[in-house]
Amino acid sequence: MCTTCGCGAGETRVAGKAVPGQEDIQQFARGHAPPRPIDEGAGPAHRRMSYVALAADGGRNAQRSAAGHAHQHAHPHAGEAVAAEAGTPSRMLRIERDILARNNAYAAQNRRRFEDHGIFAVNLLSSPGSGKTSLLCRTIAALNGKLSIAVIEGDQQTSHDADRIRASGAPAVQVNTGKGCHLDAHMVGHAVDELAPADDSLLLIENVGNLVCPAAFDLGEAHKVLILSVTEGDDKPLKYSAIFAAASLMLVNKVDLLPYVSFDSERAIAYARQINPALQVIEVSATTGEGVEQWLAWLSAGCKARQEKKEGAMATLRRRIVELETQLSAASGG
Repeated sequence: MCTTCGCGAGETRVAGKAVPGQEDIQQFARGHAPPRPIDEGAGPAHRRMSYVALAADGGRNAQRSAAGHAHQHAHPHAGEAVAAEAGTPSRMLRIERDILARNNAYAAQNRRRFEDHGIFAVNLLSSPGSGKTSLLCRTIAALNGKLSIAVIEGDQQTSHDADRIRASGAPAVQVNTGKGCHLDAHMVGHAVDELAPADDSLLLIENVGNLVCPAAFDLGEAHKVLILSVTEGDDKPLKYSAIFAAASLMLVNKVDLLPYVSFDSERAIAYARQINPALQVIEVSATTGEGVEQWLAWLSAGCKARQEKKEGAMATLRRRIVELETQLSAASGG
């Protein structure tokens, strides 16, 4: 269960160091019973949440102030209503909060930073075991010397994947989310500080393996890329529609295993485009290299577009400076 959206308590670490301020963002009521849904219709999806706090005070029922004690209760998934139980039930308090506003503010900061420095940031999403890290290693090997690449690795525990990335030839920083089930923009901002990616580079963010929570959390990335492996069910797009709706590109990975599994690629792609008609799709194999050239071309095109956008913004700024200098000179009689 994750700390930001209500499914667990975190202890986030970036490169083995605690993240300053993360506990303020991931406010969590430790010791409470697991949340249970009560009113699924409350609040706009992915923006607001409602929950009922059931509290006990010295064995007596007591109504707690929403303003003073909201931080003591678990945050639910965006758009859901949950109840937190702590001993003897008390009067129920309905509280609505925008649980994503703070994350979105950090994401906006990250996005401005990426745009100002010409960094093309991609958020890679999938369920565990889809082959994200293997695909990243192959991508790094193929683009080595052609693009400057840096990687942020998200996992609940260990630095195994960051070690694999560094062995492939790219700098990487590990973010361990503890019991958290996704990365958020605050974590990514601290990871970028640690990593210091070069200007005009490619930043690959491997999110925690999960098809639910990462869909709702903007990291400041240019695109979300979803990896669906053929060892999963071809009905995943219908089961986890939010993450397919959020993605710009879907990579159908492990296509070399198609003769040995019952996965129907055409059906999976049709389901995904039923959810997201604009979704681009590339079928790949991180093992054999099939389709990887298309993936590399997509990344290279994204990097070029981001760099051109930065150069355009700089050119506009230079022209504006010349205009102001000319106006100042005319005003001073020069």
